[in-house]
Amino acid sequence: MSSSSHDELDYAGGGLRQETNWWGAFVVGLAGTILVTGIAPVMATVLGAAAIPLIVVITISGYLLCLFLSELAAMMPERTGGAPSYAYPAYKEKWPRFAKHVSGVTAWMYWLGWFPVAPLNMILASFYLSDRFNLNTTSGFTPINTFISWWTLIIAVIGILLFFIPAYLGIRFGTGFATVLAVIAMVPLTFLAAAWIFNPGAYDFGALSGFQQLDGSSFFSGVGTYGWFTFYAAYAFLLTWNVIAMECVACYIGECKNPDRDAKIAINLEAGYGLFVYTMIPLGFVVVLGASKLSDSALVDPNTMFVTFAGKVFSSSGEWLHWLIAIMLIVALALSALNAIMGCARSLHQMSVDGQFPRFFQHVNHHGVPDRAMFFNVLASLVVIMAGGAVEIYTFSNVGYTFSFLPVLVGYYLLRKYKPNARRPVKLPEFMKYVALGLAAFYAFIWLYGGIYFAQIGNTETYYFLGWAVALAYLPLYFYRTRIEDKK
Repeated sequence: MSSSSHDELDYAGGGLRQETNWWGAFVVGLAGTILVTGIAPVMATVLGAAAIPLIVVITISGYLLCLFLSELAAMMPERTGGAPSYAYPAYKEKWPRFAKHVSGVTAWMYWLGWFPVAPLNMILASFYLSDRFNLNTTSGFTPINTFISWWTLIIAVIGILLFFIPAYLGIRFGTGFATVLAVIAMVPLTFLAAAWIFNPGAYDFGALSGFQQLDGSSFFSGVGTYGWFTFYAAYAFLLTWNVIAMECVACYIGECKNPDRDAKIAINLEAGYGLFVYTMIPLGFVVVLGASKLSDSALVDPNTMFVTFAGKVFSSSGEWLHWLIAIMLIVALALSALNAIMGCARSLHQMSVDGQFPRFFQHVNHHGVPDRAMFFNVLASLVVIMAGGAVEIYTFSNVGYTFSFLPVLVGYYLLRKYKPNARRPVKLPEFMKYVALGLAAFYAFIWLYGGIYFAQIGNTETYYFLGWAVALAYLPLYFYRTRIEDKK
């Protein structure tokens, strides 16, 4: 329970141990920022320079989202599970019965958005490991629709099971493990994001002229049967799944020793770093490699893209460069998979504490973490591995992810309107409550309109409807909690 002498906020805390600080939350939250390694090559090789304005707009929206979450996290320091956990208190006073469903649906959709990151990343990591060790498996990023190779399956399953161990051993051990992964992956990635600027001979800003598509057509040219507006809306759907994932740092504020201070530092640092890498890396790809090179379909593979990019920036090549990039990407994927097991499990835990999900998920082990919720993530991840392809998992997962922020952003507005004097260790300017509503409308458009057309462009309508089927699974789980468990 949290209160102030002016406006009281009534909510239940997550009850997890507060054993980390802003650094621990930041390094585990890098799992969202690190998704740039997968999306930047795709956007650059599909859209060329035309991708840059779209990436910048979506990245700025992610930065704004993090600012809103920093205020909400500091207001409700005992809440765990990040963004979705802040929706319930915002609606509870005015519409208490409606608030329960807002809370449950938001957390469930957030879970649908995050847990598939683990199987997706382990599938991609298996490609790099197979390439480096000459294992007989599918290479590149061609979707596997009807069959997934044994090596891919084995590597992905082992990876997910192994990452459950540091997740299970508590936030202190988990953040220590994440710090090691973050240093190995983020130091070279940060260096690559900035180094090209200091080699004038390696890049040509003329490649950005008019932000043309790869074939030389204008930014406002349609693609195939799709007009430019529909086409960019579809790829905005793909981008939001990746770019705004830096918000996951908020999942761990409830486990910080000094959340009033740590929320502001961790979330703002994550947002700033995300803004840097999500703009500089794709920008570097376009101006260093140019449209003619980006037209090579092989560069959609991040391993090939980063090797080619680094080779041109540093005028170097060789097997060592292939190993360096592969290690960076594998470790980056591992860090993101670890967070996928840890982070949204906190959302399920808080959802159960609030009364919208089976009590099974309230359990906390002797290390102070929601072990059953994390194990549920592992089991669900093992099922999703069989989807096999990145585009399929993107489509399935983002049915939930982008939607999950709509109630949170509207909730921010409601708290500003109906709880103006509530305790706010972090407080944005008053006009930002209208910016939050505008951002909610923007995400709603991307989620609904962009999502439908992305499924058509990617030929993944089946996975889009599977995402909706999983989203609707909230209803029987909610009724089991309220009609069976609560009555007992």
